Amino acid sequence: MLAPKDHKRVSFITSDDTFCYIAMLFELKNTGATYQRLVDKIFRPNLGRNMEVYVDDMLVKSKEAHYHVGDLDETFAVPKKYRLKLNPGKCAFGVNRGHFPGFMVTLSRLTQTKSTS
Repeated sequence: MLAPKDHKRVSFITSDDTFCYIAMLFELKNTGATYQRLVDKIFRPNLGRNMEVYVDDMLVKSKEAHYHVGDLDETFAVPKKYRLKLNPGKCAFGVNRGHFPGFMVTLSRLTQTKSTS
């Protein structure tokens, strides 16, 4: 949510009225960095231990399978606490492998992918 004092900075005018956004737009300058700071702050206890985050890519990991449901519960409690919403269409569960920015993740390892630069 945007602070009320910032609403005027993201307002727009139509022939009918003046409107303003109440949620942060990803098209705004510095939004990505602001969002990354928020995610780093609210997920700080989880980062490195049972979670990795890069902007809007989040990976919940567990050292042992029987801990995974608890790690998911702990992770999902954080957005709920801060009234953030996850997009179910972008969530994947029970995958054996997948890409995370700069890495290929499998059940047994995390492998760095080659840089494209």
